[in-house]
Amino acid sequence: MKYLLLISVLVLGACSSIPQTNTMELIALSEEKAPDGVIGTFQFKIKASGIKGGVIYLNTEMDYRDRRNITVVIHPKIIDAFTKQFGSSPNLFFINKTIKVSGEAKRVRIDFISNGKRSNKYYFQTHLLISSLKQIKVLS
Repeated sequence: MKYLLLISVLVLGACSSIPQTNTMELIALSEEKAPDGVIGTFQFKIKASGIKGGVIYLNTEMDYRDRRNITVVIHPKIIDAFTKQFGSSPNLFFINKTIKVSGEAKRVRIDFISNGKRSNKYYFQTHLLISSLKQIKVLS
């Protein structure tokens, strides 16, 4: 009976979420699980950011198209609350900081646009959508 309890604890422990620091492992896992995502808590250093359509994108690489990049997507509804709390917009605040993010890392298709229309060319990115301030913390 003791062994059954020990084995149960070990199996359940192996299923728990472990902070992910290797971006390539997370990208590979999100590709493997697609179209589903990978739920967990992950750590990244943010190197660059961008804004498009009111959405803020935090990137782990200087070039957001880089195969090694993971993009943290900050929903517009929390940008004002974040700015009030931290005195800075997230696209400036997080640069060169290591963050911990909880959520679902998901493979997203990005279509190339030509003359205002989608072309038949595309690539994939790994995105983590942040819709609550509770999902993101600064570690350093």
